[in-house]
Amino acid sequence: MRHYTVDEWVQYVKNELRESDRMELEDHLYTCDQCLELYLQAIADHESSLPILADENGFTDLIMAALPKTMPENSQYSKMSQKQVDNRKTKRFYQQAGFHYFLAAAATILLTFTGAFQSLAKYASSFETQHIQEKKPSVTEGVMNKTFAWMDSFEKKEANKK
Repeated sequence: MRHYTVDEWVQYVKNELRESDRMELEDHLYTCDQCLELYLQAIADHESSLPILADENGFTDLIMAALPKTMPENSQYSKMSQKQVDNRKTKRFYQQAGFHYFLAAAATILLTFTGAFQSLAKYASSFETQHIQEKKPSVTEGVMNKTFAWMDSFEKKEANKK
């Protein structure tokens, strides 16, 4: 990738380049952080020679007024009729949130009346009881129990000596 010099960015800031060169530099700014830093440095160095806007809000209003009120020609909607655009912008019934809530409520009621939740509850409780019955002490518990038993026996020996 070719990087541009500070002088080239200064020429860009002062509008001293051909249009094709300006476009090339602008495209390069999108992809190169190093050249973006040089461009910002060129602006800062030549800030005093740049034109000053007397009325910033008025300038913004003029630009906004100059923008076209209709859709651009190359837009995806420009080749469609207004009815097609409206149909595309509105959601179908199955894409709306209310439909999804209704569907979830209907499925819940159906599963409740068929007893699916009850059989799931029985399965879960049988799984829990098996898990509780098969519970073995952990290694840590075993070590602690043996340690306490050893300490108790040690205390008994000390008590017998006295």
